[in-house]
Amino acid sequence: MADAVTIRPAAADEMPLVLEFIRELAAYERLEAVATVDDLRAALLGPRPFAEVVFACLEGTPVGFALFFHNFSTVLGKPGIYLEDLYVRPAARGRGIGWRLLAHLARTALERGCARLEWSVLDWNAPAIGFYRGLGALPQDEWTTMRVSGAALERLAHR
Repeated sequence: MADAVTIRPAAADEMPLVLEFIRELAAYERLEAVATVDDLRAALLGPRPFAEVVFACLEGTPVGFALFFHNFSTVLGKPGIYLEDLYVRPAARGRGIGWRLLAHLARTALERGCARLEWSVLDWNAPAIGFYRGLGALPQDEWTTMRVSGAALERLAHR
């Protein structure tokens, strides 16, 4: 059935659908999505788009998505692609859709002269970790993700 899978960019009028996928992923990750359609329009379709979205479609119907953006490695002197979100709806899992999305992003990275494709995965998400390891992805255990947000971001900005 994987042959019926197509990958295509999200269209401008599909921001509500992008938000649906984000909310489904957030629920799976035990998070609350506070993004709005207007937030997505501004970030993805504004004068300087901050990220891109592609849909995986099964017989024309979106069943998975990937949201990604460029980062940069100073050590390599080359850009990379950072995968922020990858999600396949439960009813469509086991059909090769996740690996098709990742293969699409790998091709995109190579076409754009990127040196790597990377992402984070929650440490409790054993099925995803196993899936990624099966594709040849290696954990970067020597790195700790750091984040400043909310009130701490405000305080830091005003120092």
